[in-house]
Formats: sequence, structure tokens, C-alpha cells
Amino acid sequence: MALLVIGIDQLSKYLVHSSQTLTSGGEILLLGHWFKLHYTTNPGMAFGVELPPPYGKLLLTAFRLAAVGGLSYYIVYLWRHRAAAGFIACMALILGGAVGNLVDSIFYGVIYHNAPFGSPTPWFFGQVIDMLYADIYEGFLPAAWPLIGGKYVSLWPIFNVADSSIFVGVALILLLQGRFFKQSQPTAATAGPPASEPS
Repeated sequence: MALLVIGIDQLSKYLVHSSQTLTSGGEILLLGHWFKLHYTTNPGMAFGVELPPPYGKLLLTAFRLAAVGGLSYYIVYLWRHRAAAGFIACMALILGGAVGNLVDSIFYGVIYHNAPFGSPTPWFFGQVIDMLYADIYEGFLPAAWPLIGGKYVSLWPIFNVADSSIFVGVALILLLQGRFFKQSQPTAATAGPPASEPS
């Protein structure tokens, strides 16, 4: 499952990079104006959060590499200890997404020459390619709304297949944790006879 996510993620990034430009003029509408393809790059973490340049990016890439190693080890551990198949599948979704974005960070500075200006080397400084654009809402909220009324909000996340895979994996674990981590309780058939009461 992780390999499937990585393959789809990298193929989608290649197709977007080879067919679109880094401008709004390259947008492709998928579901009206609220969901479209929009080629952009992200030098940092989710929502464009960046660590101080230039070595913040290197630190982020090293963290992603360590996280992938830890996730891989944990999935093998889960498999050996016969964990719930659904839980292992969710972890595989998270692993596939993490590897997909790690590939961007390590190689895209060399393959697509998209390392930020001033990077000491194109290796490990590649920018993640994002393209799934959910243009939900941008503007001022009604003034009558308590606490948040009258404030300007901008809800338009741009993400990729790897980000989606991580989100789905984490969301499913949170929603189905009762099923994944259910403790086995002895049933009436397997439980021993009740202890006799002292006379």
C-alpha cells in the first residue's frame, strides 16, 4: 500500500510539473472553482511553515528521513506482533505519504532544479510539489458571528497525494482506534468457573 501511494504521488507530481507552469494561469478546474489543479512548490512543512534558512530545510529533510525509518521499523514490529490489519494499512498510508514528500526534499532540487535560491546544494533542499487546490473560502466572516465575526479568513489549502495519504491514515486511526486497539476480553464460554464463596 505504501508503494502504491508513493507511485501515485510521484506520478502526479511529474505530470503536473511537465504540463503546468508555476502561475495561476495554469490552473485546471476539477470541481468548479472550489477544487482545481494548481501547480505550486512548498519549501517547508504543512501550510508553508518554514524553518530558518538555509539549514532549517536540511534539518526538516533529516527529520523526515528519521521519521520514515521509524515508521518502517514500527510497521515491521506491528506485522510481527499480529496487529490489526486495518491499523497496519493506516500506518502504510502514513509511511507512503512521508516517503513521497521525502523524495521531493532529497531529489527534486536536482531533478527539477527547484531548490530555493541560495541553497548550499540542490541535494536535500528540494521543494515539495503541491497541486490539489481546495479554494474553500476567502473573505470577511459575517460581523454577527460571535468571536470570529468580521475577521478576514483565507481557507484555501494546496496539498498533494502524499499529504492526503497521511491525513487519511491519521484520520482513520483516530476514528477506528476502538476497533484497532480493542483489548481481548474473556467470553463466558472461555472464562473459568466463578470462585466459590467461602461458607
